Amino acid sequence: MATSDLKILLVGKGAREHSLAWKLSQSPSVQHIYVVPGNGGTQDLPNVSNISHIGQDDFPRLVCFARDQHIGLVVAGPDDAVVNGIAGYFEDTGIPCFSPSKAAAEIEGSKAYSKALMEKYDIPTAKYKTFSRYEDARAYLQSVDCSRVVLKVDGLAAGKGVVLPANEAEALDALRLMMVESKFGSSGQSVVIEEFLDGDEISVLTFVDGSGVFKSLPPGQDHKRIFDGNKGPNTGGMGVYAPLSFLTAQDLETIDREIIRPTLEALQTEGRPFSGMLFTGIMMTRDGPKVLEYNARFGDPETQTMMMLLAPECDLATILIACCTKKLQDVAIPVRPGFACNVVVAAGGYPESFRKGDVITVEGCPSGVEIFHAGTEKSTDGQLLTAGGRVLCAASYGSTLEEAVSLAYRGVQAVQFKDKTYRTDIASR
Repeated sequence: MATSDLKILLVGKGAREHSLAWKLSQSPSVQHIYVVPGNGGTQDLPNVSNISHIGQDDFPRLVCFARDQHIGLVVAGPDDAVVNGIAGYFEDTGIPCFSPSKAAAEIEGSKAYSKALMEKYDIPTAKYKTFSRYEDARAYLQSVDCSRVVLKVDGLAAGKGVVLPANEAEALDALRLMMVESKFGSSGQSVVIEEFLDGDEISVLTFVDGSGVFKSLPPGQDHKRIFDGNKGPNTGGMGVYAPLSFLTAQDLETIDREIIRPTLEALQTEGRPFSGMLFTGIMMTRDGPKVLEYNARFGDPETQTMMMLLAPECDLATILIACCTKKLQDVAIPVRPGFACNVVVAAGGYPESFRKGDVITVEGCPSGVEIFHAGTEKSTDGQLLTAGGRVLCAASYGSTLEEAVSLAYRGVQAVQFKDKTYRTDIASR
């Protein structure tokens, strides 16, 4: 492809998509990026346009738009777009789409499916049981130590469908909300109850091209609970840092050998070859790494951290196209030698009910910090307003972890809106 003539269609509206647009816009091959629908931050990037009149789940219209605009690459951000099969709509268009097939994405779309796959192919994970009847699940919880189990809704839940109860009362209450009161809609019609794993949780993002070639980015560590000290309910993620100094080269080799490669080979054997971004949540236990979950797309907030960690010369557009065309072995993924940190700033009340429409100001943000927008929008008079639970995030790079964390929190202080909330202990554990 000639220099600077690639047009990209990026689907999504969060900080993940803002950071992807930010990095993709630096690729020398990229002429323009269209973000559907985008947010208050993506529209301010050079050579980036928000497309708000098409729904991010309106796949037929996205195909028409891509054809009309001569799009050369489609990148799917959100979980529902991937799991609902956006890749299939572009399969016969000749336009590369960075997303696994709907069949392959079921490893994210159904916890029950992913656990059964791991069990069948001896991929290390927590012991579990799946329930589709509330009475059976309740009886099971009443027979075990509920402080040592984890409850997960089967389907998508924006990262909030996992509960770690402290006792039986909390477990039964969570189960009732999932299966009886349908807090998560159809996602909670079935639940997975698995053993609680002790250890350090890590996130591994892996580029996959469907030919057996895969390349992982340095693992990061997310902080999922809303409050400091890992207290409160789970969220979509409140902050990530990378790389992780407690992991050894042998740990990374073990993860590749025992988890990543067997997962991709299992999907291939099942007739569901995977290409795109494989996100693997892993617990590093005394018995080795064990899978907590799979996502079939870029993680959020992991992606924002990884975009800061990629080297300036890293051409992300070329990497994504290589994954779509089974040529990943031909491209390098250069990473900077230091550390990156990303701290999420959320609206008060998140992850439950929260307000929208508060004015946001960003003043005095230090050099080396990127403010990526998540739940933001511009008013008709140009003011930046809150429009979601996770509002923005401050992402930074430093030669040391301490420098990266300090910069990120200086970025957090530059962001002001009513009742903002954030964790003060990212990267401190």
